[in-house]
Amino acid sequence: MKNLVRYSGVAILAVLLATSGHSAIAAQADSPPYAMAATYKIGGDGGWDYATLSEGRLYVTRTTHTMEIDVATGKVVADIAGQNRSHGVAIVHEARRGFISDGGSGSVLIFDLKTHETLGKVTAAADADGIIYDRASNRVLVMCGDAHQMVAIAPDVNPNGGKPSATVDLGGSPEFAVSDENGKVYVNIADKDEVAVIDTKQMKVIARWPTAPGQRPTGMSMDRATRRLFIGCRNKKLIVMNADDGKIVADFPIGAFVDATAFRGGLAFASCGDGTLTIIREVSADKFEVAQVLKTELGARTMAVDPSGVMIYLPTADLTFPGGFNPAHPRPVPVPGTFRILVVTQ
Repeated sequence: MKNLVRYSGVAILAVLLATSGHSAIAAQADSPPYAMAATYKIGGDGGWDYATLSEGRLYVTRTTHTMEIDVATGKVVADIAGQNRSHGVAIVHEARRGFISDGGSGSVLIFDLKTHETLGKVTAAADADGIIYDRASNRVLVMCGDAHQMVAIAPDVNPNGGKPSATVDLGGSPEFAVSDENGKVYVNIADKDEVAVIDTKQMKVIARWPTAPGQRPTGMSMDRATRRLFIGCRNKKLIVMNADDGKIVADFPIGAFVDATAFRGGLAFASCGDGTLTIIREVSADKFEVAQVLKTELGARTMAVDPSGVMIYLPTADLTFPGGFNPAHPRPVPVPGTFRILVVTQ
């Protein structure tokens, strides 16, 4: 994901003219709807990208620095500097380390989880972007968009001069990825409209599955119990895919500029930059239904969901369009000091 996403004039106009109100709901009576509960005013300069939640701490990249926020209080407990264009954070508690992908330098910054001290950087590849920890292979996996590669890094790598343990050619530009925690990782290949399946024991691509009717896949998550993938696509579709054979199980309309999906407690979430959060209920492995479409705020395109699925955290800020708004190629810029975390709950 790029730190500043592109917005269409139609979507922005729709959000700006939308009336207030929480949501349009098609939920069962025994399922309480989600609603905006609070806003944490964080401030600071920079854009934002992925949000990672781990043990009550929310890590949000801010272009040149990464903030660690206590979600119980909304207070910033650490601000890790030293990035050129940060994208995501992977946390490995066993190694007592955090890993920040830096697309600007094509590297991964490593920091100490307790002291927040920067330990060093390991070279990855051009446009180091999406990043996850795969427990099965015990590797931090970095999706490098411009290099068309996935780079694997051992959590205990020497942060000063250490090298990646493997590099996988993906044959296209990756966005985000998800692990089944049993030897396979699934990667969205945005410019090919496909999912690449990687065997993490061999560290090679073993299958490629089209996401059609979804185009430009970005966000990805998984229900590991039913082995279903939830793929957010930029043509306003959420794709449900069978993780064993690539079959498309279902697809749903979502908002514009999706950048993240999540799955918790029988629900799939898709956060979109046009200010909508679509929630899909999993009735069974092959049956899904729209539970709710919640109005959030313009720019809230990424998110983190707590393990229970009750709390959702979405970064955003006020946006401006220097030089005027061009519907064909808009580039929103966050207003300094307006960065905030939207808190959504049931």
